[in-house]
Amino acid sequence: MLGWALTFLIIALIAGVLGFGVIAGTAASIAKILFVVFLVLFVIGLVLGRRGPAA
Repeated sequence: MLGWALTFLIIALIAGVLGFGVIAGTAASIAKILFVVFLVLFVIGLVLGRRGPAA
């Protein structure tokens, strides 16, 4: 998922340089959303992965 966020960030940067403002804004918004989802899932994975050994 982090890879997708980086992909959309690169698309946003390229579109911004080329002057496609709407496409750049949309791609940047998607990248932000994917990054936040990645962070949430990462934190959940860390919390759930720290369980002790089963008795």
